[in-house]
Amino acid sequence: MQQITPIKLKQRLDDNDQLVLLDIREAWEYEICHIEGSLNIPHKTLMPSLEQLDPTQAIVVICQHGIRAQQIAIKLKQNGFDQVFNLLGGIHHWALQVDPEMARY
Repeated sequence: MQQITPIKLKQRLDDNDQLVLLDIREAWEYEICHIEGSLNIPHKTLMPSLEQLDPTQAIVVICQHGIRAQQIAIKLKQNGFDQVFNLLGGIHHWALQVDPEMARY
C-alpha cells in the first residue's frame, strides 16, 4: 500500500491518470462532500462488494482523515489488489489543500 498526498492526486487527476477513487465513508458523509467521480462503497460493506472493483486498476482509498482508508487499503492489498493508495489526510486534507470551497465536517 502506498500513500498519496492530495496535491499529487490532483496532479494525477489533471493528467487524466486512470484512477479509481474509492470513497469508503458512510453515505451521509459522502453526501456532505466528495471528490467528483469517486465511487462510494462504505467500509462496512466493501469486503462483500470486492467484485465491483478491478484488482488491476490503481485505486485511491478515501475517508475523512485517512485512518479508515489506510486499514481498507491494507485489506485490499491482502486480497490481491496491486496498486492501492491511501489518500493522506483524507477528504479533510483534500478540502484544505486542493478544494477550499468544499464543505467540511
